Amino acid sequence: MVSKTTKVQVPYEDEVDDLTIEYPSSDGEPMAESEAQYAPLTETVSTLRVRYHERNDVYVGGDLLIYYQMNRNDVRVAPDVFVVFGVTSRHPRDSWLVWREGRAPDFVMEIASSRTWRRDATEKRRIYADMGVTEYVRFDPTGNYFTPALVMETLEGAEYREQPLTADDAGILRGYSAGLALEICVTPDLKLRLHDPVAGEWLRTHQETEDARRESEAAHRAAEAEIARLREQLEQLRQQS
Repeated sequence: MVSKTTKVQVPYEDEVDDLTIEYPSSDGEPMAESEAQYAPLTETVSTLRVRYHERNDVYVGGDLLIYYQMNRNDVRVAPDVFVVFGVTSRHPRDSWLVWREGRAPDFVMEIASSRTWRRDATEKRRIYADMGVTEYVRFDPTGNYFTPALVMETLEGAEYREQPLTADDAGILRGYSAGLALEICVTPDLKLRLHDPVAGEWLRTHQETEDARRESEAAHRAAEAEIARLREQLEQLRQQS
């Protein structure tokens, strides 16, 4: 985990949090523009939630409105994926108010679409830097908007610095997230995957976990059927002897 000091943007140091102001949980925008954006968004959020399910001090969110200026419910941003370490409670939120939570996200990922990729690389990038987001990742699931399809940046001072990527013999693009202690990977067919370099294994998606469960149950049923068959054969041999 990368520790940092959260920057909370408030116009005046002596401003009082107006508890009568409502902060909507929806901005009316769709969660994703296409299946190419929706699949990696939901898979990454669910995979990271499984990763940290035993830790009550980690919050994983997706497409949740983050309000970062006190008493301004018109100033907000909705990262596709974000992770916050050091939270006091992991209860569900309708939105994330930085000054009340006491922390901004440590990790943010935006997944490019034709409508969002330019803003992700400009306006949102500045917002996240000002907020103090330590790691900012951008992924292009189509390969249409930037090359390579993965950009990883780390906040140094007040500016982001791009981090180096590597490609292995299988053509998988890899970048390391120090905050998550995971490799963010993009396969040659532009699939986003998370890899644990310490355990040396890929983090399973929800579908892969479900497939493995079904295979395990099928194998268990087959083993039980074989045991029943062998018992029946033994019983027949006893009766014949």
